[in-house]
Amino acid sequence: MNKLLAISTALLLAAGAAIADGEHAMSSGTVTKIDTKWNKVTIDHGPLANLDMPAMKMVFELADAGMLEGLSEGVQISFVAERVNGKLTVTEMQK
Repeated sequence: MNKLLAISTALLLAAGAAIADGEHAMSSGTVTKIDTKWNKVTIDHGPLANLDMPAMKMVFELADAGMLEGLSEGVQISFVAERVNGKLTVTEMQK
């Protein structure tokens, strides 16, 4: 019983650390609009589990302007969105 408790505690701590470090599962979506002037993209996306959001179309800021390179409307992407300084921001993206 003590061994099971120790293993459970270790797993919970590891999961908490991963979440605290910002390790989130990627979500998928389609880029529907790109705003290069303001470094923003509109994504029609599936559920965002880490933000407790359902599927919808919405505008996100990009954490890095370099993410715009090679990006075009209609492209399917995998991404991680987080709240950065109170704004929904794409912090990781794979095209």
